[in-house]
Amino acid sequence: MNKGLIALSPLLVFILLYLVTSLIAADFYKVPITVAFMLSSAYAVVINGGIPLRKRIDTFSKGAGTGQMMLMIWIFVLAGAFANSAKVMGSIDATVNLTLNLLPGNMLLAGLFLAACFISLSIGTSVGTIVALTPIAAGIAHHTGASVPMLTAIVAGGSFFGDNLSFISDTTIVATSTQGCKQSDKFHVNSFIVVPAALVILAVYILTGSGVRSPQSIPDIEYVKVIPYIAVLITAVFGMNVMAVLTMGLLLTGIIGLYGGAFDVYGWFQSMGDGIIGMGELIIITMMAGGLLEMIKQGGGIDYIIRHITRRIRGKRGAELSIAGLVSLVNLCTANNTVAILTVGGIAKQIGDRFGVDNRKCASILDTFSCTVQGLIPYGAQMLMAAGLAAVNPVSILPYLYYPLAVGIAALAAIIFRYPRKYS
Repeated sequence: MNKGLIALSPLLVFILLYLVTSLIAADFYKVPITVAFMLSSAYAVVINGGIPLRKRIDTFSKGAGTGQMMLMIWIFVLAGAFANSAKVMGSIDATVNLTLNLLPGNMLLAGLFLAACFISLSIGTSVGTIVALTPIAAGIAHHTGASVPMLTAIVAGGSFFGDNLSFISDTTIVATSTQGCKQSDKFHVNSFIVVPAALVILAVYILTGSGVRSPQSIPDIEYVKVIPYIAVLITAVFGMNVMAVLTMGLLLTGIIGLYGGAFDVYGWFQSMGDGIIGMGELIIITMMAGGLLEMIKQGGGIDYIIRHITRRIRGKRGAELSIAGLVSLVNLCTANNTVAILTVGGIAKQIGDRFGVDNRKCASILDTFSCTVQGLIPYGAQMLMAAGLAAVNPVSILPYLYYPLAVGIAALAAIIFRYPRKYS
């Protein structure tokens, strides 16, 4: 068997172990995702023969402990501590009551989606948006009887609006840097593609949300308990580092909770500890996914994908489709849209230059398709974070992820029908 295919086989093992067996059992809780990752990771270490076992384990550990992986883990730790501390202090209930009071009953879904789009566009990060809004969305679901996975998906999906468009998003910076174009130019191309998709999905949420009504009796709003979330949202909008935002939010929950008698110092510490423990599975998955993907990369799996997808390109449309397929496949393997763009950016530039693809369109394709895939995979950081904060299975969110799917369809249509004309 081809070496590249062998290198990619751990990903297939993971899919078979988790998705296929869960579908057969008709229960996505039947096979723990941690076990699927553990077994596929062990398989990845075993099949990479020809080098000492210790070196293979070191390679896996290197992938599991990269700077980017550790940064994600620290964010998960702080997010867990903040989310649970805020919950125990009463911040989530107060924020939910305020939201229910401000939004018309039939605009809850559309309002959540707009909030996610606006915040992510302002702060440039889907993870930060998910951290800020998911607990509120889950709280609204519990108060209104709406589906928790559906409201979580609205926030997670909308968070990719800004991840894709924002001037300060990592994906925008990397895409424009690798293609040698201005962020403003890429923004214009992207807007033509994704804004119509966002408007369509907003209309869908307005229509489907007409049956989601606010409770007749809304408790009095304790405004002081809303302060941690408002502070988190405002500081995030102004571009503060997500770890600094979460730390500040955590301190605010402690101060307000202690002052209001929600807990004492030991109770605050306990709430933070419980929140961190609640993120344990997410942290384990993140590390094992990083190690697994490093083994695939070292075995030549990524190179195999790149080599085969660029073999039969004909013309601009074919070049654009190849770039879209390339970044999508690498994103499936790396579970990180920024890393996917970094990995294929140089190759995409070469393909674009060779076949006359506008570099602004090329940057847009890289960013849009990577965000589409990242928004639809259950093992990506965003879905794992959203699922962890809402206490649901990441796979249960997938059927409701309308916006990432709509963006993917719009981006594919833009390639096939040569749209927008100015950049095609």
